[in-house]
Amino acid sequence: MSANHLTQPIDRRESGRDSEPLSVRITRFLKLLWKYRLSYAFIAPFLLCFIAFILVPVLLAIALSFTYFNAIESPRFIGWDNFQYLLSQDLIFLKYALPNTIKFALIVGPGGYAAAFLLAWLISQLPAKARTWYALAMYTPSLTAGIAMSIVWLPLLTGDRIGYLNSFLLNWGFIDEPILWVTDKAYLMNSMIVVTLWSSMGVGFLAMLAGLLGVNQELYEAGRLDGIKSRLQEIWYITIPSMKPQMLFGAVMSIVGTFKAGAIGQELSGVFPTPEYSGTLLISHIQDYGEVRFEMGYAAAVSVFLLVLMYLSNRLGFRLFGSKGDE
Repeated sequence: MSANHLTQPIDRRESGRDSEPLSVRITRFLKLLWKYRLSYAFIAPFLLCFIAFILVPVLLAIALSFTYFNAIESPRFIGWDNFQYLLSQDLIFLKYALPNTIKFALIVGPGGYAAAFLLAWLISQLPAKARTWYALAMYTPSLTAGIAMSIVWLPLLTGDRIGYLNSFLLNWGFIDEPILWVTDKAYLMNSMIVVTLWSSMGVGFLAMLAGLLGVNQELYEAGRLDGIKSRLQEIWYITIPSMKPQMLFGAVMSIVGTFKAGAIGQELSGVFPTPEYSGTLLISHIQDYGEVRFEMGYAAAVSVFLLVLMYLSNRLGFRLFGSKGDE
């Protein structure tokens, strides 16, 4: 057999399997399903939930984004008009929602991610008994964010003299008059960022802590023999490469949590929309058109734009921390 013949592409139509009738292929497929029926039974609940609560809503949102739908009349197909209006004429989106979301995501996403890794690494250096309590203390804010909003942050950021932060700053002479932390457009976004960072130690933080604790300690000993002399070099050359799956999971959770944030601005300011749209994010914009104006088709178009933005951000996370098999 010549070398040229070996390099020629194989015509799959010549194989016996590809030339089989469709009924035979279906029969073989059904037999294969029945052979592994127990495995499919285990994944069936997740698959059904994924289809019902993720796949179907996403497909419906994409379909509605090309229509005018006011939740009363039947949807009317209008093509790309919603996206054209979104990217060229929607001033609230162009001047407030999109820039606010990008600023919020660039600070809270990487900031919360870096803080989660740093705190997880510090906790991993503690003895086992102390480690449990510190991990619980860091994780609790993400579980009690709603309660903490009413008993911690709102009293702290109240814009009068009895607000804890204003009272402290006035007594120490740092300011001469109370600052409207959550109703002034100059301070609302910063307040949103601080509150969100405080509650960002969620599941991604626990995954990173588990990854840090699971790194083989023999790698550190081998690294010292190979010339690694500092903790920073250990983290860069051993720790991070050894826990890439946890780093990737933490990145995805951070991206999703950042982009889906929206209610924080109205919870702090107490009004919707926020003062002069200073705390309006993409989720708030979707809520405005979907739940207040009942322009469901346009709200679906904004949600599709947000979905694309999250997808691109997740792809960046996969490029940074994923392996070839993860993609």
